[in-house]
Amino acid sequence: MPPLIYTLLGLLLLSYTAPRCSSAGDTLAAGQTFAAVGAGAGKLVSRNGKYALGFFQPATMIASTMSSSKSHHNTSSSSSWYFGIWFNKIPVFTTVWVANREEPISHPNINSTQLRISSDGNLVIIVDHVDAGTESLVWSTHIVNRTQTTTTTTTLVLLNSGNLVLLPTNASQEMPSWQSFDHPTDVVLPGVKLGWDKVTGLSNTIISKKSLINPGLGSYSVGLEGATGMVLKRRNNPSVVYWQFVSSTTSTLVPIIQSLVDLDPRIKGLVNPIYVDNNREEYYMYTSPDESPPLFVSLDTSGQTKMMFWSPARQTWETIGANPDGPCMTPATCGPFAVCNNHAHILCECMEGFSQKSPQDWEFNDRTGGCIRNTPLQYCGTSEKNMTSSTDMFHPIAQATLPYKPQLIALASTQTKCEEACLSSCSCTAYSFNNDKCSVWYGELLSVSMNDGIDFTAEDVLYIRLAAKDLSFRKNKRKPHVGVVTAGAIIGFGLLMIMVLLLIWMKKFKVCGLPLYGNQDSGGGIMAFRFTDLVRATKNFSEKLGGGGFGSVYKGVLNDSTSIAVKRLDGACQGEKQFRAEVSSVGLIQHINIVKLIGFCSEGDKRLLVYEHMSNGSLDVHLFKKSNANGDILNWNTRFQITLGIARGLSYLHQSCRQCIIHCDIKPENILLDASFVPKVADFGLAALVGRDFSRILTTFRGTIGYLAPEWLSGNAITPKIDVYSFGMVLLEIISGARNSSGTDNTRNNHSAKFFPVQAIHKLHGGDVQSLVDPNLHGDFNLEEVERVCKVACWCIQDNEFDRPAMGEMVRVLEGLQEIDMPPMPRQLAAMTEQYGVTSSIYIVNSHSRCD
Repeated sequence: MPPLIYTLLGLLLLSYTAPRCSSAGDTLAAGQTFAAVGAGAGKLVSRNGKYALGFFQPATMIASTMSSSKSHHNTSSSSSWYFGIWFNKIPVFTTVWVANREEPISHPNINSTQLRISSDGNLVIIVDHVDAGTESLVWSTHIVNRTQTTTTTTTLVLLNSGNLVLLPTNASQEMPSWQSFDHPTDVVLPGVKLGWDKVTGLSNTIISKKSLINPGLGSYSVGLEGATGMVLKRRNNPSVVYWQFVSSTTSTLVPIIQSLVDLDPRIKGLVNPIYVDNNREEYYMYTSPDESPPLFVSLDTSGQTKMMFWSPARQTWETIGANPDGPCMTPATCGPFAVCNNHAHILCECMEGFSQKSPQDWEFNDRTGGCIRNTPLQYCGTSEKNMTSSTDMFHPIAQATLPYKPQLIALASTQTKCEEACLSSCSCTAYSFNNDKCSVWYGELLSVSMNDGIDFTAEDVLYIRLAAKDLSFRKNKRKPHVGVVTAGAIIGFGLLMIMVLLLIWMKKFKVCGLPLYGNQDSGGGIMAFRFTDLVRATKNFSEKLGGGGFGSVYKGVLNDSTSIAVKRLDGACQGEKQFRAEVSSVGLIQHINIVKLIGFCSEGDKRLLVYEHMSNGSLDVHLFKKSNANGDILNWNTRFQITLGIARGLSYLHQSCRQCIIHCDIKPENILLDASFVPKVADFGLAALVGRDFSRILTTFRGTIGYLAPEWLSGNAITPKIDVYSFGMVLLEIISGARNSSGTDNTRNNHSAKFFPVQAIHKLHGGDVQSLVDPNLHGDFNLEEVERVCKVACWCIQDNEFDRPAMGEMVRVLEGLQEIDMPPMPRQLAAMTEQYGVTSSIYIVNSHSRCD
C-alpha cells in the first residue's frame, strides 16, 4: 500500500499519548483499585508483554502536527481521557479497545477517577466527588443476572490475546462472566468473533472512530446481520446497505480470504480465517500465532476495513488489504457537498461555493458535517412563482461520479428544460443531463468523487446550484477606480511577460514536469519523471528486456535502488494513444495481480512508462521457450496459482474498479511473474475504460492473433467478455505448455494437425484431460485441478459472449467454491474439427491500430 496511508495511519495512532503509570501486573483483584493519574496511577500488562490496559488521553499537540494554522482550535476532545487497551511494545501508540467511547472523562475529573471491581462483580470506572461526598459512574460492564457474586469472587485479567476478562475465582471452570472480545470497538484482534447470536438476535459489529483524536462512535459499522450477511452501513442511515456479502455464501469467504492472505509474503502463515455456523451462533474469526508480529483488522474513519501489520524492519504499520479498495468507494466519505479524490494530496474538498462546516473536525478526519453554502440560494422560502425568476446559477463538475438517489424528470427532454426544472424547486441542489435523461437531486449531495485527472474518457457532468455571487466569474457591479485599473493592467502585463519567459525556458530545457500526485515517498500516486532521469536510471537504455508493436522495454534502477522496467513507446500517433490508455487504466488501480505503474514521462514527443520490475519475466518465457527444457519448468502447483492470480486480477478490473476496465490484450506475454511467481496482468496499451453501458463501446484496433474473441473480429461492440475469451485461450496454453496454434506433432506447417482448443474440449468430453497436460510435467499434476481449469477454459471460449461466465464466477470455480457444468462444443470449434486449415484463416486479421 502507498506510504501516504502509513503516514495518515501513523498520525491517527500518534493522536494518543501513553498514560503515565508504572504497574506491570496482568491482574486486578477484587478490592484493588488504580487511579487514572497521579501517585496511584497504574496499568495492567499481559504476561507476554504484548498488550497494556489503562487510562490514556488524546494528545493536544496533534492539532499543531496536522495543521500549520495559528488560529485557536477547540481542544476539548483532546483534553478528555479514555480507558482502553493498546499494544505495549509498539513505539507508535495504537489502541485496540476503548471502554468509554461515548463517555470521555473531563480533565478536572480525571484526578479523582478510579478503576475497580464493584460489589456486584462489575468492572466500573468511578469519579469520586470528594467535596460533595458522592461518586458518579462513568462506565460499567453492566453484567446482569449474576447470582451470589461478591467482590471476593471476581478478578480482572488482561490475557495474552489482548482480551480483558472478568473471572469468577470460585467457579469450577474459569469461564469469563464478561470479556472485551464480546464488545469490540473499531478493531478486531485475532480471536474476536464478528457475528451474531441466533438465540438473542444480537449482532456483534465494529464501529469506526469519530476522528483521529476522538475514539467515539464514528460514521460506519460492519457486522454480520443474520440472513442479510456481512454488511457495511453508514450509521446515520442504517437502512441503506452499501456493501454486502450475502449469508447464503458466507462460508465461501474464508477460503477466498485465506488464498489472498497466503499471496502476501509478509503475513503468509500468520492469519487463519475461521467461519462457524451452528444452532446458537454464526461468526467470523481469525487466529494468529502468539509469536507473530502484531496485526489487526480495523474499520477506519473513512469506512474502509483494513488489515494492519506491524513491520519491525520499517517500524511502521503497513496495510495488507482494504475493502473497499479506495476511500472514495465508501459511502459519503467526505460528507455532504464535498468531492472525494483518491489520487489527490487532500482526499476531500468542498464544492465550488461551499466551505467546511467544521475545519477543526476536518483536520482530524471527521468529515461527517461536510460542507455548507457560502451564500443561501435565492428565493428559498418565498412563493413558488418567484422561484422561476431566480438568479441562481449552476457550476459544472466534470468527470465526476453522480451522487446517490437521483430523481428522473421525464418531461425534461433537453438540458435547458432540465436546468429549468431544477430552478423551479427551491430544494433542488443539482442536476445532470446525459443520454437524453434529466436527473435532479434534492437536499444534500453525497458521494461525489472525481477520476484520476488523466482519464481521457468522458464522464457525466454534475451541475451544482449556487447563488450567483458565489461564482468566481461574477462581474463586480461597482465602478472600478481608474488608478486601480491602471495598476492592475501594469501588474497583469508584467505577469504575462513572466509567463511567456517561463514557457520559453520550459520549451528550451524540455522539463517533463513535477509529480502529478505527489512523490514516491508519500505514495500519493504515479510519478512524472524527467527524461534525463530515465536515461540515467536505464544507463542510456542499455539493457533491453523485450519489445512489441508499441516500443521496447528496458531495465533500470532508481536512486532508492528500486528496480524498474521502462517502456519506451514508438510512434507519435499510436504511441500517444497507448500511452494514454495505460496511464488512465493501470494508473488508477492497485491490486496484487495487476502490475504497478510507478510513473511516466511525457516530454516533447517522448512517451515512457515506468513499471515495477518483475524478476521472472513474462509467462510465455516459462511456458514456450525451449531453454527451459533443462528442468526449469513451471510445476503444476505454480501454474494453477498463476491461473488463479490472472482470474483475480481480471475480476478486479471488470467488477471491482469504479469503472470497468477491459484489458483487450490478454496473452502470456502480458502476464508478468514476480520473484515468487505471483502473476501480474500488464501491458494496458489497448485497455478501454468504460462505464456499465457496454453497448456503446467500440474500438478501432485489434489485439493479438489467436486470443481474439469472435465478436471483436467482426467489429461488434466489445464487453468484458472479450477478456474472458482471451483468458480461456491462455488457460489452455498453461495446461499444455505449448501455443494453441501448434499441432500435437509439433509440426507448425502441418495443417492436418488439430487446433489445440478443439482437442481440449473433445478430450474433456471423453474424460481424458490428462493427455492434454504438458508432457514436461511427467505426470506430476493434480487431475481434479486440471479438469477444473479445462472446464473453465472451454466455457470462456464459447462463441456467444452471453454463454461465457463473468470473471468473478470463474474465480470461485477455480477456487473450488462453485461447481460448473460440462461446457458445450462451440460452433466455430466444431467447424474447425472438420477442416483446421480452412478455419485457421479466421485468426488472420489486422493486428495494427489505426491512427484515429
